[in-house]
Amino acid sequence: MSLTPWEKIRTSLSKNIPSNLINILPDKWEKIGDVAIIKLPSELKNHWEQIGKEYAKVLNCRTVLNDIGGIEGIYRKPKVEHIYGSKDTETIHKENGIRYKLDPQKIMFSSGNMDERIRMATISNEDEIVVDLFAGVGYFTLPMAVHSKPKKIFACELNPVAYNYLCENIVLNNVSNIVKPLKGDSRKVAPENVADRVILGFFGEINKFLPAALKCLKDYKGVIHYHDKFPDKIIPDKPLKIVESTVEKYDRRLELLGCKNVKSYAPGISHFVFDIRIGEK
Repeated sequence: MSLTPWEKIRTSLSKNIPSNLINILPDKWEKIGDVAIIKLPSELKNHWEQIGKEYAKVLNCRTVLNDIGGIEGIYRKPKVEHIYGSKDTETIHKENGIRYKLDPQKIMFSSGNMDERIRMATISNEDEIVVDLFAGVGYFTLPMAVHSKPKKIFACELNPVAYNYLCENIVLNNVSNIVKPLKGDSRKVAPENVADRVILGFFGEINKFLPAALKCLKDYKGVIHYHDKFPDKIIPDKPLKIVESTVEKYDRRLELLGCKNVKSYAPGISHFVFDIRIGEK
């Protein structure tokens, strides 16, 4: 019977690391292209390089990074440190026929959002114009452009590092005729009164961007994909009230088309996305 990658790592390291430390080795990881990210307890610090080497070998990665604190700042930069392998951490991550070029030391990329990226790949159509208010390196923009091929996607991004990768990825995936990258605060650079669909894929005070999303829609009518993290027990009522309070100012009503739990964020708290149609009263 073949061993799982985790079992292979554990078995190999048990030859040189005390058993009490083997039990706290991480059994989960992020693999972005050929870069692995693990979260190591401080008790393992004296063995980090050896541990990194084994994860790299089993996971077929050239670099291993240690997650030391999630993400920080308006640009959502990952807090990681290099523990093994090449220090050139720029890589190309392949998923669902899409190639994402990025540097995991500088840019966040969550494998937990993969199902949502796949879903967004086919949710649009050739007759639509889409505005992505928080495009990043093209998380949702690229799969939508490649697989749905809408008329145009306006992809807004504030982070200059992410914006540069977005521009490279547009070319890398041959969608320059569809995607128009826009650098800056989406509230200032997003086009108004053009969109059939708007993507709001950002955590934290997203209600500040709802007016911008509505202004992007043609005559304040269309579909909004609204992401944020919420306590599970208040879904869907509380988030819908947040959107409704903004929508009513424009004499519009909302219809919930769907609500999806993207992934767990913390105990009792999850990342949700709400598909909401905005229409006339």
